[in-house]
Amino acid sequence: MTNYYDIDDILAEEELVSVMFQKAVNGVAIDPSSETDSVESGSKVELPFWLAKELHLRQVAVMGLPACFNQRTRLEIQADAAFVDLRSRSQYFYEFGCKIAPLVGDRTIGSWLLSTFKSRYKEVLTKAHTAVFAASSKYLTLLSKEETKMYEAAQSSMTAFKKWRIGGPRFQKASFLGRKRKSSE
Repeated sequence: MTNYYDIDDILAEEELVSVMFQKAVNGVAIDPSSETDSVESGSKVELPFWLAKELHLRQVAVMGLPACFNQRTRLEIQADAAFVDLRSRSQYFYEFGCKIAPLVGDRTIGSWLLSTFKSRYKEVLTKAHTAVFAASSKYLTLLSKEETKMYEAAQSSMTAFKKWRIGGPRFQKASFLGRKRKSSE
């Protein structure tokens, strides 16, 4: 179920999914150019995930596996996971994958998502801690929304660490404690 307050969760459910209707449905106009307001059994259309999920759960339609999780994508990720452009496939790659996995009947999606995340995780953190901004902006275009958030958090923590290391608040405290000790002697 969508988290009402999480815009990323809502946007992840807007991903288009191919569905095939198992039953004829009247009173539904999916194609505005169509002369009828019904969908025939066997019709294939692309719908937002939130609608496709409801139709699937009501056994009106069957969802197809989205292209971002097909065999071609899996082979590309297996070959070199760090440099596959996940954003162009699905901006919410991992979140969308977790939502669709139990509905499409492919039991390998969950473990495949986990191994993809593990293999890209180390590369994302390494780039965040070592990349210069010009190089990192090109790299960011390859990352899913979740990976971009992780990258930004890693950069922020590295910046805070560097600031602390070169003399942040710890030296101010130490000098304050040192002055206090001298005045009490």
